[in-house]
Amino acid sequence: MNAAHAVEARGLAKHFGALKAVDGVTFDIAAGEIFGILGPNGSGKTTTIRMLCGLLTPTAGTATVAGSDVTTHPDRVKSAIGYMSQAFGLYGDLTAEENLRFYGGVYGLDRDLGARIAWAEDRMKLAELGGRLSAQLSGGQRQRLALGCSLLHRPQVLFLDEPTAGVDPAARRLFWTIIRGLADEGTTIIVTTHYMDEAERFDRLAFLSRGTLTAYGTPTEVKRTFGENMTLEDIFVQLQGSEA
Repeated sequence: MNAAHAVEARGLAKHFGALKAVDGVTFDIAAGEIFGILGPNGSGKTTTIRMLCGLLTPTAGTATVAGSDVTTHPDRVKSAIGYMSQAFGLYGDLTAEENLRFYGGVYGLDRDLGARIAWAEDRMKLAELGGRLSAQLSGGQRQRLALGCSLLHRPQVLFLDEPTAGVDPAARRLFWTIIRGLADEGTTIIVTTHYMDEAERFDRLAFLSRGTLTAYGTPTEVKRTFGENMTLEDIFVQLQGSEA
């Protein structure tokens, strides 16, 4: 693995019988990069992410994440990554601090737990939450709390699956300010989103369609692949139509 790459995929494939959910995908993700994996439903995004997280064994090809092979050392991969989705499992009857403390225990943090909770509360701007239960928080507040929980163990690579779905624009902007700061400090961040305005914030991205890599590069490079006047929204709609 190239030391400058946090993720490398080479000919990565996953077949379920005759269905080629992912078919020969190749890309690199640099350390500290915000990278998007985009495509319509059924394009192979979730299957690709599950392989990169060490949760699915590839049918063919190879992938390394944070220096570990996803096939031969999936447990090493899992310990080096963080994962957050729209449905991240916060406990509604616990406060923000209690949720952080719970997840710190899950990650096996001990002497460092107090310092990591203080870091998350400061970095994710959670002080405003007071002692409220997480069930009482707004969507944006729950989102920041979930992000803090997923980062307690200092993962090298963070996966964000539709992290801002259903969150108001102001909360989305704050979230992306936090994410950019994390990337600037060296955390590699891999995102799926259906908000194409957010996709413009990615350093690079990969568009998938029917399990294959359709375009790969910076947002500007990807748009050029489809045509000078195409937007990312245009590309998404076009691919969605082709898979209908």
